[in-house]
Amino acid sequence: MTRELCLDEGASASAIANLERIDWSAPWLAPYAARGARWQHSAQADPSGFVGMLACEAQAAGHVTGNGRLLSFIEQAELPAGSAYEAHIAATGGVPTRRNLHDFFNALVWFAHPRVKATLNARQARAIERGGITGARGAERDFLTLFDENAVLFVCADPQLSAALTTFDWRRLFVDERAVWGTRCEVRVFGHALLEKLVTPYKACTGHAWIVSAPVDYFAWPPHRQNEWLDQAVAASLADAAILDNGRYAPLPVLGVPGFWPANTAPAFYDDAHVFRAGRRTRNAAKQAS
Repeated sequence: MTRELCLDEGASASAIANLERIDWSAPWLAPYAARGARWQHSAQADPSGFVGMLACEAQAAGHVTGNGRLLSFIEQAELPAGSAYEAHIAATGGVPTRRNLHDFFNALVWFAHPRVKATLNARQARAIERGGITGARGAERDFLTLFDENAVLFVCADPQLSAALTTFDWRRLFVDERAVWGTRCEVRVFGHALLEKLVTPYKACTGHAWIVSAPVDYFAWPPHRQNEWLDQAVAASLADAAILDNGRYAPLPVLGVPGFWPANTAPAFYDDAHVFRAGRRTRNAAKQAS
């Protein structure tokens, strides 16, 4: 398929608002920066062709959605009235997409973590098939939505650091053990709504952390191998989990991650109890694993 055939010539030519505000040098954007900067340039040069460009790149990549359909991207207006967003993606492969930062980041995550996104989509589609789209979403769909929108992946080879996160031991996690970040643990921002918030970062910006138990060797692997392993491991953990509820998340203030924000080099940064709160984990937190 040529680029010309992919473009939707009837689409609105409106530009993506605030696209120019993305700072691709931000540490949390490192896994997305190369593709994102290229997309940013294309979207600014040809707003009407943005969704068509995504469709072409998806076709070339060969990724699939929840029911094994080839991933593509369609204009939001092409979503049939009354159709559930996630069910439509699973059934057709087409991701309804608007020209805004939220959907821009959503597309980036589809390319960076295709197996995870497909697994989330599959579980959402099955939940919708069981319960429909009316009324309350239920615990499973709430969990999946939070993951999709606001998750961070806490990749860790040291159970004591995972315990520090789940017990709100911020001093140990971010100050006492600061030197081991990058060799025994790291954070990847996954949620596309969280990525959108971080275009204008603020101290209280908090993600829902999903703990990924990694081998020590993970931190010596080249980025492409890390990315491949992480996508497979997280997808498997979500597919195999019999119970998905919000008690399995741990709150993680994103700007507290060492290397993410200049001000956090001072230990006093973590004294702000409004952000780095004390608290108790639920009974499921210790069981969170991948």
